[in-house]
Formats: sequence, structure tokens, C-alpha cells
Amino acid sequence: MIVAEKPSVARDVARSLGGHERKKGALVGSGWTVTWALGHLAELAPPDAYGEEYKKWRLESLPILPERFKTRINAKTRDQFAVVKGLLRDPSVTEVVNACDAGREGELIFSYLYHLSGCRKPVLRLWISSLTPEAIREGFASLRDGGSMKPLEDAARSRGEADWIVGMNATRAYSVRFGRPGNVLSVGRVQTPTLKLIVEREREIENFKPEKFYTVYARFARDGMTYDGIWFKAKQNRLKEREAAEAIAEKVRGGTGVVRKADKKTATERPPLLYDLTELQRNANAKFGFTAERTLRAAQALYEERKLITYPRTSSRYLSGDMVEGLKKRVEAAGALPDLLPFATKLLALPKLPVSKRIVDDTKVTDHHAIVPTNKKLSGDLPPDEAKVYDLVARRFLAVFLPAARFENTTVVTEVRGETFLSRGRVVLEAGWRGLYPDGIGGKKEKEPPVLPPVEVGQEWMVLKVAVKEGETKPPPRYSESSLLGAMETAGKFVEDEELRQAMKDSGLGTPATRAATIERLIKVGYLVREKKALVPTEKGRALIGLVGESPLSSPDLTARWEERLAKMEKGAESRPGFMADIKGFASALVDEVRDKEGDKVAAPANSSVNGKSNAPLGACPKCGSPVVETKKSYGCSAWKSGCKFTIWKTTSGKRISGAQARQLLKEGRTGPLKGFKSKAGKSYSAALVLDEEHKVRMEFGRSD
Repeated sequence: MIVAEKPSVARDVARSLGGHERKKGALVGSGWTVTWALGHLAELAPPDAYGEEYKKWRLESLPILPERFKTRINAKTRDQFAVVKGLLRDPSVTEVVNACDAGREGELIFSYLYHLSGCRKPVLRLWISSLTPEAIREGFASLRDGGSMKPLEDAARSRGEADWIVGMNATRAYSVRFGRPGNVLSVGRVQTPTLKLIVEREREIENFKPEKFYTVYARFARDGMTYDGIWFKAKQNRLKEREAAEAIAEKVRGGTGVVRKADKKTATERPPLLYDLTELQRNANAKFGFTAERTLRAAQALYEERKLITYPRTSSRYLSGDMVEGLKKRVEAAGALPDLLPFATKLLALPKLPVSKRIVDDTKVTDHHAIVPTNKKLSGDLPPDEAKVYDLVARRFLAVFLPAARFENTTVVTEVRGETFLSRGRVVLEAGWRGLYPDGIGGKKEKEPPVLPPVEVGQEWMVLKVAVKEGETKPPPRYSESSLLGAMETAGKFVEDEELRQAMKDSGLGTPATRAATIERLIKVGYLVREKKALVPTEKGRALIGLVGESPLSSPDLTARWEERLAKMEKGAESRPGFMADIKGFASALVDEVRDKEGDKVAAPANSSVNGKSNAPLGACPKCGSPVVETKKSYGCSAWKSGCKFTIWKTTSGKRISGAQARQLLKEGRTGPLKGFKSKAGKSYSAALVLDEEHKVRMEFGRSD
């Protein structure tokens, strides 16, 4: 008997094994039966399953620490569970094959079913990374012993039970201690430190004080040719005072520049690594604005329904050695996309593909290899989202086999009357893999340095013109889903290097398979809102982080260490009892910490509605001093019934004003420069919002976008 995770996968398995007939909840062939789970047919039981005292939310009954966790059947899928249980207990069944998704969650789904059914029959494990008929048949030819999957089951159970213990106890403790009636303050092992990253970034933005700076540019001319340079001294090119910048400009104006340095160096840029799920989600967000959940949905459909890509919920960016022989078939399949055909044709003409350790490395592949195309060729059109995600995967797969991009970088230093100017240029010698990305990897064409004219040391170039430009330092950007996924992957540490990020994958916040759900959860409970591509904390989200404070619960490092231990448990290098004992100890300490908090020493909690709006005040009304609160269309004075009309409209000249920006306006009387306002003619412009003497909101115009 074979247990698949979903009906679609059960059908694929049945077709690969041969002729069969459909029966209730199963497909029956010659000597085998395939049934399915419909996802989680069973789940961890709620607290009231452990005693009547847990039905009511009371601090006195916490912490809830079950000695043995109970599971229960999902009421919505009870009928299918009855089918699976009946088949598992059927005397004619002698062996069971776990064909659920080859990962932590698939192992957990099967484990719950197997034990709830009271089954004791030997188990074999189907472990495959794609759902093509060939891959399924190869998987059945090399089934794994079910006992060898015990470490993965331990990690899966531990992750679920740890989230239950921490989430259930922390949510009840904070909600009872600080929540208003009907307002649940959802707290979690991964979601709370993730929320803290976003709230802290918002505070950095609010507390940022922009500073003006000045740069001096010069244009040099000779024999009808020109190039530009920026003034620098001791590796600095910014001046704090306009007078100093103007003095330099006046000093060099009309002068003659002498070339003191003209270096040319050849640089290479290797192709990026193959995709894991997190990097795929980041790229799809940057290029198409897809949410992490939207990308995962499209990738899952390409894997399960179309059979065009391999298993997407992977954390590896490398391939295993046993795949080398079939790589050319995958190249051929990727070449079915017209834009990619010329690149695929060149690769197929090679005697063999240039495989390196950056592509194939068995030591860096655990449960699953990187996401790559299968050998199934695309026929017909795909739905728009799937087409975009497939293009990303196929394009990246071809890119890793192409040569490095080669550039000639030129650095020129020109001296004019004792002042030095730096010029940089670049010439593309060989596009290499970048030929696949004419618009840049992120979808925005990257601004290339200019091509400089022939310049030699000792040459004299006339100063054609000089300009002083004013700039302003900018606050750190808000998190997009792309940058948040990157921060979750490295537990909040800034890591750009692809290979270093890969080395840290076991110690991030959550896993590639759960990060999208964490972001959606934070939005659903009203802690975050999406503003275009940015993720912005609501008043409720800020209030929760204010309450949690510096508790270890909000530390990215703590949960990252737990994720690292779970990853070790999957490999049999970590004890499940030891890990769970630490989780229970942490939950007990957490409840004590909440119980001891003084109510008058913490910020008033938010009373959030379903859509995340909060009655927590953003500040005092400048007219009458009453609290300003968030409403559906504005941030307005709570004393409006008494006649106060003070209002900050949420949408002003086509731009959405966030709660954080409204708070800054109330606190400081002005915001920093904000981009994204639109004129009646549709032109974008920047402006600061300020409160005038009559306590009205007006604009102070900045530079045009």
C-alpha cells in the first residue's frame, strides 16, 4: 500500500506503476493500492484535550507542557482518514510505502496517519525530487528503509511540538496579561523575531536624521573626447559644507587636468548559484513583485501538476553527482523557451557540459538538490505566474554552465591644481552568462559605468565644466519580501555573498518551506501590511514588540539556534528529548516573565480589528491634545464628536501615508522627504508633510523624481 500526500501525486504514482481502477479514496492496481492524505488529515490536539482547566485562557493554568502530545483527526477530512486507516489495517496489505512529499512535513503527515491507524507493518520510503514517470519508477526501484527516516520524523515532530508549546503558552500569556477583550496577541517562535526585524527597521527609519552633503563633478575634454570625474580626497567624495564644495569648484574651473593614474584591469563575474526556494522567492519578488506565497504556489504547480521542475521546498543550491549524466536532457528541455533556445543550442553542441563544484557538490546536498528543470519539455502555454517562475528556473539552470562575464575596468585619477578627481569606466569583453540577463538579474537594467576614452598617464585634459551637486543621506529601506526572506535566511545578519548565505542555511529563521507562511501569518493577524513592495508594521505589531521587549522570544539568534539543532536532528546528530526539554524550560521561563511584568510599565496594547487597524494612539492631536487614532480612511482626532476636525488622510495626492509616517508628523511636526506623490498630470514628485501654524497638513516640496 502506497500513501501519497495529495490526490494529484497519487494519480502520478498510479500511472507510473501501470493499469489501475479507481475506488473510494484510492487507486487499485495489480498487487498495490495508492491512497492519499489531503495534506494534514491529523494535527496536534488543542490544550483542552489535556484537561478541563485549559478551556479558559488563564495565567494560573500556564504553562501547558504535555508529557505526551495527543493528535486528533481533522474534522473536515475525517472520511478520507477512515479510508486510509482501513487500508493500512487491511490484512492483505503486507508493506507500506510512504510516498508523501520528501521532506520534513511529508514525514510528519505520514507519521501521524501511521500511528493513529495503529499500523505496525514495515514501512519503505519513496524519496524523489521530481514527479516525471521516469523519476517515480526510479524511486520505486530504490526505496529506502522506513527506519532510516526516524531522525527526519523526530525533527518534524519536534518542530511541530516546539511551535505548539511556545506559541500556545506565549499567545495565551500575552493575550491574558495585556490584551483587551476579544484581542488575541499572537506570539510565535519564528514569527515574533521576524516581526521584530521589521519593527526595528521602521524605528531606524523614523529616527533617521537626513544630512545634506555636496559633491563636485568635473568634465575633462581633449581632441573632441570627454570624460567625467568626481572629486575625492582620502577615499571620501562628500563634503558637508556647500562653501567648501564651491571653493573647490572655483579653484579647478578653467584649469588643466593631468592624468596621474590610468589603470586597466580585467575582472570576471561568475554565474550565480542555482536556485533554492528562498532565492527563487527573492528573485520573483524583486522582478515581478510576487509575494513569497505566490511564488511557492506557482513553483508547487510546476512541480506537481506540470512536472516541469524538481521539488521546490529545498534549501540546497547544488546538484548531486548522480544527476550529471542526465543534465543535457534538462538543458534541452529548458531550450524549449524561445528566448533560451540559442543558449541551450550552444551548450548542447559541447562534447560535455562544464560541470564544476559550484554546480555539483554532494557534500552540499542533503534531502533535496537545487531547483532545476526536469527533462520534460514545455508544450503549450502556462498560466502567467507559472510561466514567469519556470522562466526564472530554466534561465538560471542554463546560466550556471555558461562562461563567466568578463570586463575591463578602468580607473583614472586626474589632478587639477592640487585637487584630484576619480573616473571609473567599464568595457564588456565577454557577456558570458550575463547574456541571459539583458535587463539584469532583478529585472531592472543595471546602470553600467561609462566607456572611457583612451587615457594615458601624463596627458593633459582641459576642464570643460565643473558642477556642485547637493545630496542627502537616506534612511535604510523598508523590508521588501525579497530582503526579508534574505534576512530570515541569515537570522537578521546582512550577508550578500551567495555561498556564505548557503553555509548559514541551517541557522536561519524558519525554513525555506515555512518562511512564506510566516510572512502571511504576520499579515493575517494584523501585525504587518503591504504597501506596494514594502512590508510595514501596524500599530498592533509595534505594540507587541514593545511588550515583548528584549525577551529571548524576540531574538533572531535564539530561534536560529533552534533551527540549527532541528537540522542536526534530521541528520541524527541532535537529541530529540534534549531539544524538547530545552523548549519546555524556555516556555516556563517565558510565562514567568510575562506574569511578572508590571502592567503600568508597558505600552498599552493595541486593540486590533481583523484588517490590522489599531485603536492605540499614534500621538496627540496638535489642535486639542486628544489621542489621534487610525480609522478606515485616515488618522484622525478621537475627539471628533466634540468638534475637532484634525485629520491626516491615508491617501494624499496618490500616495499612501503609513502609520509610522503619521506618527512622525505628529511627534516632530514634519516627515522626511517622501517619494511617490502624483500630480494631476500623473508626474511623480517628492515632498515632506508638515503641520502649519493652523495645524493643517501641507506639503513642502523637494526635488522632482
